Amino acid sequence: MTERKRAIRPMHPRDPAEPHRAATALELLFDLVTVIAIAAAAEGLHHAIAEAHAAQGVLRFALAFFAIWWAWMNFTWFASAYDNDDAVFRLLTMVIMAGSLALAAGVDGLFRALDIHLVVGGYVVMRLAMVLLWLRAAGADRARRTTNLRYAGGIAIVQLYWVLLMVLGSPGSTAFVPLMLLGFLFELGVPAFAERATTTPWHRHHIVERYGLLTLIVLGEILLGASLALQAAAREAFDARLVHVALSALVITFAMWWLYFCEEEQLHGSGLRRALLWGYGHLPIFAAGAAVGAGFAVLVDIVAGHAHVPLRVGDMAVAIPLALYMAGLWLVRDRFVLAGPAGLVLPLFALAIVALPFAFPALEAIAALAALAAAVRARLGHRHPGHHR
Repeated sequence: MTERKRAIRPMHPRDPAEPHRAATALELLFDLVTVIAIAAAAEGLHHAIAEAHAAQGVLRFALAFFAIWWAWMNFTWFASAYDNDDAVFRLLTMVIMAGSLALAAGVDGLFRALDIHLVVGGYVVMRLAMVLLWLRAAGADRARRTTNLRYAGGIAIVQLYWVLLMVLGSPGSTAFVPLMLLGFLFELGVPAFAERATTTPWHRHHIVERYGLLTLIVLGEILLGASLALQAAAREAFDARLVHVALSALVITFAMWWLYFCEEEQLHGSGLRRALLWGYGHLPIFAAGAAVGAGFAVLVDIVAGHAHVPLRVGDMAVAIPLALYMAGLWLVRDRFVLAGPAGLVLPLFALAIVALPFAFPALEAIAALAALAAAVRARLGHRHPGHHR
């Protein structure tokens, strides 16, 4: 029996130049589980804003989304470098999925009372499974043994921190949220520390595809908002404003899709600094995409008379994350590929969009600006194809 056919195989590094590398069926299943957790976080944000608790909701959404995104991100980059598709890899990946579902189930408690027990429990399960994967890689890839052991050790130590915070921390204390943010900084520091020894052999085109797929997932939250608007229009006394909300959601979704995928070469270079910027810089992009969907759900509640906030708050709940999405694309991509004033197109559109709700109710205008931004950016992509830094 050949090594390829054995159920358990050494976790040798993948070739970063492997041709035709694409997402696997297991990775797509992993994304399907991730979308459940993202939807739970977006729903919590939606209800918090609609009930006039926007500041609290945004903070708790950020806490939940970081945990979801970070677990997805570490698995994605690991799989890009070491996925051998054997039975152990599959089973450990499924353990991570189970942890993600537990995390998703705990999001409601996080929003209601800052109860982190189920969120941390699910998160720690996910991360400890990653520790085992990194240890397997350390055993098979001697050239990167130090890097892989740093990953395993760093992740394990941070999980101890989370368990201690869960057991000893008091959600009502003023130090609780800062301690959570400190834990996130520890998490972010692990790859930066580990990769300084030797970088892992991740596949650039595979990573770009995986990030594109998660972008599609978060954009799905906006399409859900469009569907909610149409459902409300059909269920209650007809209100043309709900149709406007649905159409605006469609236009903004299509514009955000176009803005993201207007460049074929999303990630230029494979150096550590560039990889960290790309990987970490997508956090506001992903979070903003899901938050725009929550904003549209808020607008549906406002128009239907089920919210405790005025229409302007709903417009802001769409405009602010949409502007953040554009700013994130500028951060990770446009400033590297567009020369001169052209590189400022997305930041300028972002400023215009975020200012609109403060002037007048402007959902249709926000959608029009988003569509115009997509058209202008697509045109610039053809004019400045080769400027890299």
